[in-house]
Amino acid sequence: MKKELIELRVNGRTHELALEPSVLLLEALRQDLGLTGSKRGCDDSSCGACTVLIDGVAMMSCTLLAASCEGREITTIEGVSEHGSLSAIQKAYGDWGGAQCGFCTPGFVMTVKSLLAENPDPSEAEVRAALSSNLCRCTGYNQMYEAIRSAVAAERAGTPR
Repeated sequence: MKKELIELRVNGRTHELALEPSVLLLEALRQDLGLTGSKRGCDDSSCGACTVLIDGVAMMSCTLLAASCEGREITTIEGVSEHGSLSAIQKAYGDWGGAQCGFCTPGFVMTVKSLLAENPDPSEAEVRAALSSNLCRCTGYNQMYEAIRSAVAAERAGTPR
């Protein structure tokens, strides 16, 4: 299949890539750009391990064609840190043990980041609903809920997220 030249804006930088039209965003991120934080888990949008932000909205990159994201702002877990430091969400996940094996953590962090950008003070029901698109096989989720509450509290206290 013939490759086409596309531009992807990822984590604030524009990348020009020659890709076949069938290349998924997850493949372009991992293989072409070396951004391996988004994980391949299910290939059908049922686990959330590949979650990235597209124009600030959490989306699963395992079912999106890379070319369909041209002209949009893509943020991966590698783009979440703030000035070289962990974001409040990432720090809270570490502090509360919300990242057991770590495989699913990037997807959860991206989903939470999208949720908090839309609703900086979500109820527990809203958090649970947002996280229902992601699957963790390790934690039982309680540590994640505590981490999110901690990140929300840090934001209220003026710690940047």
